[in-house]
Amino acid sequence: MEASGSSCTEVGTEIVFFDLETNVPRRTGQRFWVLEFGAIVVCPRNLVELESYTTLIKPKDLSVVALKSSRSDGITREAVENAPEFEEVADQIFNILNSRIWAGHNIQRFDCIRIREAFAEIGRPAPVPVGMIDSLGVLTQKFGRRAGNMKMATLASYFELGQQKHRSLDDVRMNLEVLKHCATVLFLVHIIA
Repeated sequence: MEASGSSCTEVGTEIVFFDLETNVPRRTGQRFWVLEFGAIVVCPRNLVELESYTTLIKPKDLSVVALKSSRSDGITREAVENAPEFEEVADQIFNILNSRIWAGHNIQRFDCIRIREAFAEIGRPAPVPVGMIDSLGVLTQKFGRRAGNMKMATLASYFELGQQKHRSLDDVRMNLEVLKHCATVLFLVHIIA
């Protein structure tokens, strides 16, 4: 609780960092299925995590998930076979995303599309953001190639934040830490220059 008694929402819309893990289509015509959703809601005033949510998701076609995972995220068919289907967690996902600022790494070209597809699949309107922070675009433009490529794993390694786990909740927390570190570096460079 803040000493002034003012709430986070008084300073603006909360930011929700989110990430999806999906299958990787292996043949033409095969679609992406969301296998995991993870999100943290942070206060834009101080970037404190206010809430989090994560769930594995059972795809309608279990054959898209390998029996034994060679995936970096370790998600196997056994892990998702007893998980809820997207329709069962759609309300929670909608509530955490809708009318908030969305943030994530490469979300405009990947995660946002998959969310819209998943909601369309169940015949429901998708959540709508009030703003968007795609850290891939922001960091490419503002931070440049200081760390090498702009993959989350490379950026995390550059700032010695550990290895990317490719699990949704871990990745969104890492994404926030990478942004904090990049902002600090840019701030310091600006002061020194």
